[in-house]
Amino acid sequence: MTHTNTRRVALASLVLGASLLAACTQEQQNKISRDIQNWTGTNGVLEVYAGDKVVRRFLKIDKISTALGTDDNTPRAYRYGYGVLDENLNMQVDGGEKKVYFEISDYTNAVFFESPR
Repeated sequence: MTHTNTRRVALASLVLGASLLAACTQEQQNKISRDIQNWTGTNGVLEVYAGDKVVRRFLKIDKISTALGTDDNTPRAYRYGYGVLDENLNMQVDGGEKKVYFEISDYTNAVFFESPR
């Protein structure tokens, strides 16, 4: 395949991909984005608040998943994942701080974001 043909195929693929994405609803686009992010991973941070105070922080989270029912496959009212419990809330993994499993309900006052470090 010549260089020009390769460029044409790449351009056609890009246009086709953009057209398909544009035809999706916003919710479908968000799901695609989350699926890509889940696949590539992130360096996420989850902060849990009591009022305006951070009471728990989990670091190095690669994804948070929605629990699904075993028999009916419907979404449950909580999320779960794995992350390092930042016991002293200093935004870094210190000696002795370990990766743990966590669950948060839909009603938990929490913020999930990509680590700035």
